[in-house]
Amino acid sequence: MPKPAPASIDDTLALLTSQGYVAGRDLGTVVFLALKMGRPLFLEGEAGVGKTEIAKTLADGLGRRLIRLQCYEGLDVSSAVYEWNYAAQMIEIRMAEAAGQLDKNRMASDVFAERFLVKRPLLQALEAEEGAAPVLLIDELDRTDEAFEAFLLEVLSDFQVTIPELGTIKAKEPPIVIITSNRTREVHDALKRRCLYHWVGYPTAEREQQIIKSRRPKAAAGLAKEVVAFVQALRGGDLYKAPGVAETLDWVTALHELDCVSLDPQTVNDTLGVLLKYQDDISRMEGSEARRILNQVKEELRAMGQV
Repeated sequence: MPKPAPASIDDTLALLTSQGYVAGRDLGTVVFLALKMGRPLFLEGEAGVGKTEIAKTLADGLGRRLIRLQCYEGLDVSSAVYEWNYAAQMIEIRMAEAAGQLDKNRMASDVFAERFLVKRPLLQALEAEEGAAPVLLIDELDRTDEAFEAFLLEVLSDFQVTIPELGTIKAKEPPIVIITSNRTREVHDALKRRCLYHWVGYPTAEREQQIIKSRRPKAAAGLAKEVVAFVQALRGGDLYKAPGVAETLDWVTALHELDCVSLDPQTVNDTLGVLLKYQDDISRMEGSEARRILNQVKEELRAMGQV
């Protein structure tokens, strides 16, 4: 059953927290405004910092259906909005011919009836019933080309699409739109202007510990502190791809499965592939460098009285 949008920033933060998403007030504010103003929310940031999770969290917290359009190079209208089921249309025509009932004018309208329409994510989101508007996640928009971006600009302006054979389909209630980008290329300003914008950065050490506590409550508290301190140190280093929050959670899970309650050099080396996704980064970190960072982390935590 769909729930009403939060009435305040505090209510928005409470909604996110109830679903296990730990957010700062800046993110809570822009989410609240996007819901209140009915504007798409454009989230940009490094991969793995929790952009996609915001859409999933809103869908769960508001009791809305989540419709996801995963973007990729070459994405077009037939994959994003609609296409006709040509095989079924041909069968319909052949059956009419076999029965001797082929009337060209009537058949033209029959084969372009809605039952032959294959509805893709954008059309599904626009056709939702009033009062049950879904959360539409347009994920990794930066992977598409400028032509699709221009088409999307029109859709987001009026929340409608035109199907030549059926006419214009307009949303009875605009969906809650979340757009994400990993910034592999710049998205055009014209699209950003139609959205509220927020940069989702890496969390502070304190917030990352809160995320682990929320998402991986079985992990030992001491281990969580060491993991966060180690990951934060890695992000400050010279890596091709720094680990995101998703990798932090994966690493905590892996260490918990190994019955690890405290980091040691051997375990760090053996599990770097959970945390880092490029061999050059792993080669740079394993061995003496990982040991150095781990020793530094343990000394700092000891000095703060956290171990």
